[in-house]
Formats: sequence, C-alpha cells, structure tokens
Amino acid sequence: MTRIAVLISGSGTNLEAILQAIEEGKLPGVEAALVVSNRRDAYGIKRAIKHGVPVIYFPLAPYTEAGRSRREYDADLASIVRSFGVTWIAQAGWMHVFSNAFLAHFPSQVINLHPALPGTFPGTHGIERAYEAYQKGEIAHTGVMVHLVPDEGVDVGPIVVQEIVPITPEDSLDDLEERIHTVEHRLFVKALYDLLCQGEPPGV
Repeated sequence: MTRIAVLISGSGTNLEAILQAIEEGKLPGVEAALVVSNRRDAYGIKRAIKHGVPVIYFPLAPYTEAGRSRREYDADLASIVRSFGVTWIAQAGWMHVFSNAFLAHFPSQVINLHPALPGTFPGTHGIERAYEAYQKGEIAHTGVMVHLVPDEGVDVGPIVVQEIVPITPEDSLDDLEERIHTVEHRLFVKALYDLLCQGEPPGV
C-alpha cells in the first residue's frame, strides 16, 4: 500500500477528486494517510473529515511570529508527514513553495498541480493571467499540468501529465475556471495512477 499525504490551502476540490478515486478503486494500492492544511478555514478540511482521513492544521504564522525560519517550518512538517508512513506528497492547491528542507525527505516523490501549461504563468492566479493573455491575443489556449517537484523552483519540474484547455471568445473567466477545474480533477487522478499504480516515469 502506498500512503500519500494531500496538502491543501483552500476548498479542496482536487482533494475530493483524489479521495473519491481512492474509494471507487480507481487508484488501487493507494491510501490517503493524511491531509495537511496551512489555513484553518480551508473547506478541504471538512472534505477530509467527511472521508475519514486524518487532518493536521499546520500554519506558517507561528513560525514567522517567533522569528523561526521557513526551513524550520518545512523540516518540522516533513517530520510530521513521515510519522504517518507517507512516501508521496500531493500538492492540491497548497499555497507554499517548499524549500529543500522538506523536499530532501521526499526525493522525486512530491507532485504538484498547476492550472497552466509548462513554462507559462508560474505562481498564483494562473487562470486569470491566461484569460487576460487570451483577451490580448497573446495566447490561443491554456492548459493544466501535473509535475514532479525536485527542487525549489516554482511550477517547474518533470511533467507527469498535461492537457490543453481551449479558450473561446464567448468564455467568461468563470467559464474558463470551470473548464480548467474539470480537467484538473481528472488529470490529477491520472497522474497519481501513472506514478503510483503503473510505476511509469514521467513522459513514458
């Protein structure tokens, strides 16, 4: 059994997709051992509780207020996650960039979802920035990618899966967000299957 931790900061719709896939047998041999949220009001916490998955609320603020470093936070979080027997980390809307103090404990075993194609719109607000770029005629489409997180780079790393998401002239931002989220839910589950159930390296 492969035990994963899902890290969230918000509503947790991708967390929901992962937990449903596990319960429906679409990720054989995979168990959600833990959900971590860095925000107390993240709705994803309720989703995790509904599915019976242990939850840890682990905010950064107490570290910064005490003058402790981000690396200390990352190292402590890694220790907590490892204590649950976790070997893979799924960042499903986790709004922190990990330092090597965390990543060194999970080499090539942290995966991240980003609502854009490789090399485009790294960081936050990727959907909004893609929509604005389309309105300016700078792009013809956007997409979703799931990638490994080998280092401290933002939304870079070996691609596991990616998919183009079209944008049409009639789209509102809400239309585009809904279309991207639909792809996210499916693509994240596929990435987990490819990596954890098939044992295939990225790109195979």
